[in-house]
Amino acid sequence: MSDCTEQRISQHNNVWLIPFICLLVGGLLLGISTNLAKYAGEIGLTPLAFLFWSITGAAFILVVVALLRHEHPPLSARGFEYYLVAALVSVAGSNLIFFSAIPHVGAGFVALMIALPPLLTYLGALALRIERFNIIRALGVAAALAGAAVLAARKFSAPDASVFWILIALCGPVLLAIGNIYRSLRWPDNASPSALAPGMLIAAAILLGMVSISPDFSLVVPHGEILPIGLIVVQAGIFAGQFLLLFLLQKTGGPVLLSLLGAVGAIVGVPVAVFLQGESPPEGLILGASLIALGVALVTWGGMKMAKPSKPTKKHL
Repeated sequence: MSDCTEQRISQHNNVWLIPFICLLVGGLLLGISTNLAKYAGEIGLTPLAFLFWSITGAAFILVVVALLRHEHPPLSARGFEYYLVAALVSVAGSNLIFFSAIPHVGAGFVALMIALPPLLTYLGALALRIERFNIIRALGVAAALAGAAVLAARKFSAPDASVFWILIALCGPVLLAIGNIYRSLRWPDNASPSALAPGMLIAAAILLGMVSISPDFSLVVPHGEILPIGLIVVQAGIFAGQFLLLFLLQKTGGPVLLSLLGAVGAIVGVPVAVFLQGESPPEGLILGASLIALGVALVTWGGMKMAKPSKPTKKHL
């Protein structure tokens, strides 16, 4: 094998190793995050207060990281538009929906709902010609969606199901899918992931702060208790890592692979909810989780085949 061929193979492996690691670690953080949101409600933190202070802390962490790396967030009109729209659909709106629904439908169910965006993202990416059709990836997205659909259908059939909050929770994946596509289409020129992430989180904190003006919402943290503050600090660190990996995965893997963060998050979040938080295992868990795992594998494999370097042609002397 020639040095040129070995170099191509090495570059090809690196191209997919980075996004795959980002997918696994980011999904792990996402699954943990949904469970922390449930625990926050049990110790007296409202969904808005927990989300606002955690996002604010994460924004501070990522601003420091960006400054240390000398990667300043773009301050152009395009950049501000990007921060505002991405913050609304990818952070503030979707997470407020999920965090508010958790006390009513459970952390396990919300973790499963976050696995729903792949089909919406893939269809949108195909329609906008961001992605080329690939049968393996299409089957993977369908499998992941089918797994989440099995679990959602069983949730609807439960005797104590809160139909209103189930429907509200289903709105979250739509916002996430819109965000996946928007961030790819409107990515500011020459901007790095670590420069864009803090701008988006700062915009999200501002939006959530505006929501707190309503008399039905509050940013108050229980006074004189260390546990709520400690939980906010932990969640801020998780958000910082999660959204930094989200942008890195967006840049290296594309919107469809990015959308599978939720599928990985479901595989992590549901067992944590069941074994550590005492929730009842969702009906159809084995079938649903297996389909979701199959979907992640197929989409990743399909992407690797699409990115596979062509064989060098032989030159005849």
